[in-house]
Amino acid sequence: MTEALNGRSVIVTGAGRGIGAAMAKAMAAAGGRLTIADIDGSTAEAVAAEIRADGGKAIAVEADVTSRAAVQAMIAAAVAAHGRLDVIFNNAGIAQTRPFLAITEEDWRRVMDVNGLGVLIGMQEAVKQFQSQGKDATGFGGRIVNTASIAGKQGYEPLAHYCASKFGVVALTQAAARAFGKDGISANCICPGVVATEMWKVIDKGFKDEGLTGRDGEAFETFSAGILLGRPSAADDLAGVAVFLASPASDYMTGQSLVVDGGMVFV
Repeated sequence: MTEALNGRSVIVTGAGRGIGAAMAKAMAAAGGRLTIADIDGSTAEAVAAEIRADGGKAIAVEADVTSRAAVQAMIAAAVAAHGRLDVIFNNAGIAQTRPFLAITEEDWRRVMDVNGLGVLIGMQEAVKQFQSQGKDATGFGGRIVNTASIAGKQGYEPLAHYCASKFGVVALTQAAARAFGKDGISANCICPGVVATEMWKVIDKGFKDEGLTGRDGEAFETFSAGILLGRPSAADDLAGVAVFLASPASDYMTGQSLVVDGGMVFV
């Protein structure tokens, strides 16, 4: 176990599986004290237990990121367990495949509530905690990291509302960087590409259900075909970037969106 995170207290939402779980495990292995948050409390506890079994420090919290009260309770639990909050990873998100003309108001609100409002609430409540703690002797006041997507850099049909939500995450990140830099609080985001997780299974199934592809896995394979490094991403491919963004190595970086996609989108 390295100490790249120097005991920093880190919350990761949507950490019960997929990218969130991989990032959380890597940060725990790097010396972070983790709060594993997920709408499914049992998956959150399973990840936290795995971290503890490997000698790391972690607690689990069941949290719906669209509920301000739940997010406040999540942050309070992290502070109670770890003494403070240093980093929040707003990673929880959902996806839906729907042809552009078929997107309903209900579809829009559901995706935007989790991917947009959920990130906003997480940022707001974390900043309140960071401000109450104040800056340390180095000027560090807290760290926000949001999970966006290459869909926050380019629009894809039939994922228009999902793309809009991820463009929103990039905008929120930039706005927070401008708003809270004076407090020593930085904000950055990660933009993954095609990642072999449960979310991509949902996207792929949506393509098939909408009659846009003819078999399971076809959309995943099609989107992956142009990746310059020759393969789709695994969740662990995001782990190193997560550790970097949570660590003191990135303390002078803010307002940035790091694309980690194997070479799909150049921005």
